Amino acid sequence: METLKHIDQSLLLFLNSFHNDFWDKAVTIFTSIEIWIPFYLLIIYFIIKTYKKNAVYILILIGLSIVVSDQFSGLIKETVQRFRPTQDPVLGSMVHNVYNRGGAYGFFSAHAANTFTLAIITAKLFKNYIYTVLIFTWAILVSYTRIYIGLHFPGDILTGWIWGFLAGWGFYQLMVIVQKRYFNANFPEISKASITREDLRYLFLFLTIYVATILVTINRLTKFHFLSS
Repeated sequence: METLKHIDQSLLLFLNSFHNDFWDKAVTIFTSIEIWIPFYLLIIYFIIKTYKKNAVYILILIGLSIVVSDQFSGLIKETVQRFRPTQDPVLGSMVHNVYNRGGAYGFFSAHAANTFTLAIITAKLFKNYIYTVLIFTWAILVSYTRIYIGLHFPGDILTGWIWGFLAGWGFYQLMVIVQKRYFNANFPEISKASITREDLRYLFLFLTIYVATILVTINRLTKFHFLSS
């Protein structure tokens, strides 16, 4: 265990060392939940468009899966009580922190768990290789922001991914069961339906423009000193 702990700490310090003023500001924005609300709303729209009446219980179960994933992370944090890097008595002063110090404990990451829960469920719902690559790339990058700002060890993130994957897969299977038992006449069928290529293009285009706009805005504001260092 001590060897794994040492590896985790060394990997954190390595990954946390790559930073500059521009990315400090960008990552601080991208790590927040609120900034992704338009993206979440677009996913909800395409779920409704793809699954029609079935979207009602699908969205309810997605919401429940996120709650379960998030609350279980909180429970484990209080049980294990492993300090966040920013709160660690030894590492705290060595960690690059540009956000806030967070709560006392960080094992495991709710951000990582929640994003992977959403990723696996929507990947199973949309059944498109490009979307799967897109959503898991997004989930990995959002998870990495937690290391960049010093709030989580890589082990916190990895454990969050594992739990999020299990929670997402479990709730997707629950959706399939619910449809077969109670909503079998409502089509399209969850285990077979997928997002259209046109809808995927719109989703990809939106995410690309959205992220690029934020990055360009940060760059301009930094250049003209509207954002303090």
